[in-house]
Amino acid sequence: MVVTTTTDEPVRLTRFSHGAGCACKLSPADLRTVLGLVQGLGPSRDPNLLVGLDTSDDAAVYRLRDDLAIVVTTDFFTPIVDDPYDWGRIAATNALSDVYAMGGMPLLALNLVAWPRDGLPFELLARVLDGGGDVVRAAGAIVGGGHSIDDPEPKYGLAVVGTVHPDQVRTNAGARPGDALVLTKPIGLGVISTALKREAASTGIVDEAVRVMTTLNASALDAISEVGDSVHALTDVTGFGLLGHLREMVVASEVGAEIDTARVPVIDGVRDLISAGMVAGGTQRNHAFVAPEIDWGTLSESEQLLLADAQTSGGLLAAVAPDAADALVEALTRHDTPAHAIVGTITDGPAGRIRITPA
Repeated sequence: MVVTTTTDEPVRLTRFSHGAGCACKLSPADLRTVLGLVQGLGPSRDPNLLVGLDTSDDAAVYRLRDDLAIVVTTDFFTPIVDDPYDWGRIAATNALSDVYAMGGMPLLALNLVAWPRDGLPFELLARVLDGGGDVVRAAGAIVGGGHSIDDPEPKYGLAVVGTVHPDQVRTNAGARPGDALVLTKPIGLGVISTALKREAASTGIVDEAVRVMTTLNASALDAISEVGDSVHALTDVTGFGLLGHLREMVVASEVGAEIDTARVPVIDGVRDLISAGMVAGGTQRNHAFVAPEIDWGTLSESEQLLLADAQTSGGLLAAVAPDAADALVEALTRHDTPAHAIVGTITDGPAGRIRITPA
C-alpha cells in the first residue's frame, strides 16, 4: 500500500524514526544502569514466578497451577520498513518470538501504539494493525485490544500472553560445556534496516530481510521440541545482537562460549553494506558493551560489528547436547526455518567469556 501526503509524495515511515526496529532499544549498558537504580526489582520471593529478572531472560513466566504457567512479554519499536503492513507484521512476529523462546505458545495479544495524529494518516496506522493482527492470528492467538497515545515518533508492538507447562519452560540458563550452539535465522537484519533508512538498500535485499523478519519462530520451536531435554538453554536473537544475547546466556549459565564466524549464516549482500558504513547506532553500542568480554583474535572490525548487529525478529539460539546437534539441524531443515547452522560451542569458561574463531 502506498500512502501519499498532501504534496503527493510517498510516505516513508523510516523517516519518522530515530532508529530502525530493535536498534532503537536502550543498550545493555544503559539498561544495566537503569535497573541498578530502581528499587524493588530484585529476585522475587514468590515461588510461582518461575522466570523473572534474574537471568535477563526473554519473558516472565508465572505458574498458575502444577500443569499450567503463563508467559508474559512485551516488545515495540519504531518503523523498520516503509510499508506499514510489513512493519506491523515484523513488529508482531518479533513480540511473539519471546514466547517461543520460553518454550510457550502465544494465546492473547494487546496492541501498543504511539502515533503522530497530526503527522501521519490514520490509514497507515490501520495497515500497521492489519499486519500485526494477521501475524497474531497465524500464530493461533487473538488480539484482545490495546492502547494508543499521540506521539511525534510512531511506534508499534504487542504485549503478549502465552502458555507453557511449568516443566517445559525454556530459559537462557542451563547451557553446559560441550553443548553445540545452533542458530535458526541468518544475521544482518540491522545492517539492512539501516541501509533502508538511508535509502541505500536494494529492493531484493529488503524483500529478503522482510521474509526473514516475518517468519515466526514457531517452526523452530517445533524442531527444538523434537530433541526435547537435549536443548539445555534457549534465547532469541534481537536488539542486543548475536554476541549480546549469547553473552546473556553464558553469564546466566556460568559458562563460556566459542563462535566459529565461518559458520554463522549471513544474509547475502550484508557485508557489502557494512563496508559502505551501514551500521546502526544500536549495533555500535552493542559492540562497545560486549567487547571487553570477547577474545576477537584477528577478526576485522566490520566482522565484529556484524556479530554485534542489532537484529529485529531474529532467530532462536539454542545450546544443545553435542550428540543431539545434528538431529536438531535436521529437524530445523524439515521445518523449513530460514537458517539452521551449528555456529559454535559452549566451553567451561571463564564464565561469561566468548572466544571468536578462526583467530
